[in-house]
Amino acid sequence: MAIFVDDSTKVVVQGITGRDGGFHTREMIAYGTDVVAGVTPGRGGQVFDDKVPVYDSVAEAVEKHGANTSVIFVPPFGAAGAVFEAADAGCKLVVCITEGVPTVDMVKVMPFLKERGVRLIGPNCPGLLAPGIAKLGILPASIVKDGPVGLVSRSGTLTYEVVYQLTAAGLGQSTCLGIGGDPVIGTNFLDAIEAFNADPKTEAFVMIGEIGGDAEERAAEYIKAHVKKPVVAFIAGQTAPPGKRMGHAGAIVSGGSGTAAEKIKALEAAGIPVAERPLDIVPKLQEIWKR
Repeated sequence: MAIFVDDSTKVVVQGITGRDGGFHTREMIAYGTDVVAGVTPGRGGQVFDDKVPVYDSVAEAVEKHGANTSVIFVPPFGAAGAVFEAADAGCKLVVCITEGVPTVDMVKVMPFLKERGVRLIGPNCPGLLAPGIAKLGILPASIVKDGPVGLVSRSGTLTYEVVYQLTAAGLGQSTCLGIGGDPVIGTNFLDAIEAFNADPKTEAFVMIGEIGGDAEERAAEYIKAHVKKPVVAFIAGQTAPPGKRMGHAGAIVSGGSGTAAEKIKALEAAGIPVAERPLDIVPKLQEIWKR
């Protein structure tokens, strides 16, 4: 099993005829993801790579092919509109890869999705990859291995790094999930941890956080109260100066809150080992996980 996707996942790619959308659609198809349609307004009637029909709207893709999941490769100015469209058409999972989506746009999107029971992953994220089931986004398939370790991360680059280390150590993954580091995102640590905790395939998991916000602190409280599975964490940005954004729009220490020290303290108080370096994550997991 995996979280958020299964064998019934049927994907429509919004922005399929663009450079990034086209490249990553080919990668998703090559992995075995069921990409049933693409959408680019004004390009309806085309066929992408002689395989995937292209429509002018998501509603057509849902009606004709039963698409229930959208992956969005649309420029920032149109990304929120693409999320609205996918949700309104009936997609229950939307993965928005786009970087630079205005926060004010996401503030408008979230209540719309909540009313319709739609899960959003992202924006500004690498998406998710469930080994042997589906690749939704840009995570490199060559580094994953099927297995029992879940991974959720605010950082795309660290997602790749730690997945590679897990695979190299012979520890396969149940689901690799990049949630993004913007101030307003659809799926947060708490959502992912609840899902991993309920997933029978996931026996242990890794949480990669970073400075800014209080998502890691809230996750630590939930883990302490509800999770019995082994968990290891890492917090990026430990040397970041206050008031300076580091990488992600949400990765900023402001007013003395959101520091790495605060997050590490909260995690350790919940009994969660925190690695000092990404290189230490897998050894720490092996220490506490008696397989």
